[in-house]
Amino acid sequence: MPKATETLLEIDLNALRHNYNYLSSKVDKNTKMLAVVKAFGYGSESVAIANELATLGVAYFGVAYAGEGETLRNAGIETPILVLHPLPVNFDLIVNRCMEPSVYSHKILKDFINYAESQKQHNYPIHLKFNTGLNRLGFRKEDIPKIIETLSRTESVSVKSVFSHLAASEDEAERNFTIAQIDEFRNISEAIIRQLGYKPLLHTVNTSGILNYPEAQFDMVRTGIGLYGFGNNPSENINLKPVATLKTVISQIHTIKEGENVGYNMGFKARETTRTATLPIGHADGISRAFGKGVGWVLINGAKAPIVGNVCMDMIMVDITHISCEEGDEAIVFGETSTAETLSEAINSIPYELLTAISQRVKRVVCRK
Repeated sequence: MPKATETLLEIDLNALRHNYNYLSSKVDKNTKMLAVVKAFGYGSESVAIANELATLGVAYFGVAYAGEGETLRNAGIETPILVLHPLPVNFDLIVNRCMEPSVYSHKILKDFINYAESQKQHNYPIHLKFNTGLNRLGFRKEDIPKIIETLSRTESVSVKSVFSHLAASEDEAERNFTIAQIDEFRNISEAIIRQLGYKPLLHTVNTSGILNYPEAQFDMVRTGIGLYGFGNNPSENINLKPVATLKTVISQIHTIKEGENVGYNMGFKARETTRTATLPIGHADGISRAFGKGVGWVLINGAKAPIVGNVCMDMIMVDITHISCEEGDEAIVFGETSTAETLSEAINSIPYELLTAISQRVKRVVCRK
């Protein structure tokens, strides 16, 4: 790739393909794959990501909200889309664009059935979400009789899948908790199948679940962060390639004399002559103020340049005293060498947060490295 001449996010489709193939190798050949492409494809570019994954044969896409699915449909993507957090105000959009809602409460079930009946739908696919310990969204096991009773009174919907979500599948210390979640999901699934009279798809594992709980693959697995290059474990990260590389460029170089300050509120005061580079990226682009005052860094010509002073809205300044560089040189915020996971750990965060924080004003460049 040519050197960056502005702030941009490179999205490497070859890395995405590598990650998908690696995760697929951990999954039984008869088990379907659902790719999670919510939040602009974890901060990258959802349409480019989804198009690539569609060519690889992914069975489902998962989005958080209906509008995210609409973006995929507008781009011509025909793969089934599971809307993980549908809201009644979006039922019309969901049905008109042939998306499939997660139904997680009696209210949502009743509301969607009423809507489906009003539209004269027959066997419209819904996905029943059960809470097995995350305590975020979902029915509980004791809700099954009422669910079955409600479903028995209509032909407007049919259950395409039953699913849950693991709370700590990456944490070996919580293995007993995860196994209990899987067992609970198995019990729920058996009860639902028995009372429905047919077998929907079953799925509960996420990326870490694929890697750590192969016995719980059921009919489908869901993967999000793994597709983008992170396995929530150093031993797995080496098998994956970061898809996104955030780059910028040196706008100006300053020589700061001893005693001079850099940035707002005198966030840095030079104890000796210091060279700084100003880069066109700031907290409006997703670089948290928490990275200021030496906590965060960029790579310039392979060397680490710490952020000095406070992060500005549109700029950061970095210490290049010991780096040979000049105005116009490229700076890597995160990528394959210095990863989003490493950088996020500096502020006690996770790569999910850093990746999805990258502003939509940052130019996206889709490539194959």
